[in-house]
Amino acid sequence: MERSTRQRAAIGAALAAAGRPLLPLEVLEAARQQVPALGIATVYRQLRQLVDEGRLRIVELPGENPRYELRGHGHHHHFQCRSCARVFDVHACPGDLGRLAPAGFMVEDHELTLYGRCRDCRPAEATDGGRPA
Repeated sequence: MERSTRQRAAIGAALAAAGRPLLPLEVLEAARQQVPALGIATVYRQLRQLVDEGRLRIVELPGENPRYELRGHGHHHHFQCRSCARVFDVHACPGDLGRLAPAGFMVEDHELTLYGRCRDCRPAEATDGGRPA
């Protein structure tokens, strides 16, 4: 049982340290820093259990494999980098999107994903007014 606990702790620590939704392979890579023998099947099994327990949330973006993030962030949205494909949390919301729905419709929930380049992938900006070089 200790091995499972160490593996589970390493997976939880990987998700917490990342501070963003991770793909299972990203979880595996980060968690192997603590448990080098960790396998992908164990990662998938633990992720599924943590979702079932309500400790993780699945982040699904159109056309993408599911990512996982810790619960407790409250309502938020996501940003996906078009260069590196990483996904980041956006802790802001445009508010009531019900005004965009057709007349007579009732919005019950929404998901919003922003796309662009993260700070690591965006082109370096020149110092002359912030315009791209």
